[in-house]
Amino acid sequence: MNKKIPEHIVNRKGPRSAKDLNPEVLEYLNGGLIETANLMEWLAVDQLKLLKLVLDDLGKSNWYDNFYEVVSNQKKPSANTNTKIIGTTFAQLTNDSKVISYLSNHNSDVCRCWATQYYSGIEMSITERLHTTKPFAGDSHFGVREVAIFATKEFIIEDLDQAVMILLNWTKDANENIRRYAVETIRPIGVWTKKIDELKENPEKAIDILEALKSDSSKYVKDAVGNWLNDASKTRPDWVRNICLQWEKKSLSKDTKYIIKKALRTINR
Repeated sequence: MNKKIPEHIVNRKGPRSAKDLNPEVLEYLNGGLIETANLMEWLAVDQLKLLKLVLDDLGKSNWYDNFYEVVSNQKKPSANTNTKIIGTTFAQLTNDSKVISYLSNHNSDVCRCWATQYYSGIEMSITERLHTTKPFAGDSHFGVREVAIFATKEFIIEDLDQAVMILLNWTKDANENIRRYAVETIRPIGVWTKKIDELKENPEKAIDILEALKSDSSKYVKDAVGNWLNDASKTRPDWVRNICLQWEKKSLSKDTKYIIKKALRTINR
């Protein structure tokens, strides 16, 4: 973990395609020494190779066969499913806080993704689940933040009203990543995640969260709010139009105007 990372590795830009992957970078990634720079690198990490090193470091190398079996038995393996299976297998094997802390604070964003998914394998209330997810929702790395959504969305759907109440408080957080999670994780359609039929039909249930963020200064948050409303416009276009009209009257800020434009892009196509 203390190996000196060359400057050209630290300051690299992620590759645009798999053929552009730098073998030297991949070696550092699979060794858990650096974070992935973009989605292409994240998809390229050999999670079993990284896991073997992690288990050796934890003194748990005897666990490897358990992980290898469940990862290898998948019908349609992917980076996302590998992350989930490894995380939930950790949950089946241990409740040792030292192991979870090790993963949660690892240099590798992939290891932190496993920690995020660890909690999806544990029975807990939606209040506890969101509390344990919050550090990952606020993580500095895009991959961990996205996995935080994957790991919680099904549970949020099961207890939507309570989740919305909790997430409303997150809209006041100083961390833009936390504010973004509060709206992104309940998008009615979203990307690569389950749809929330209740919000497709009744977007009113999320209005307090949307209202709280309608003039947010963060582009990351504004994009999430605009995308949320664009999702809703596919099933409740009149409702979205009305909300945007109300916001135009209430707020003349450039931030709100940005959100409205993004929200109406399907309606105005």
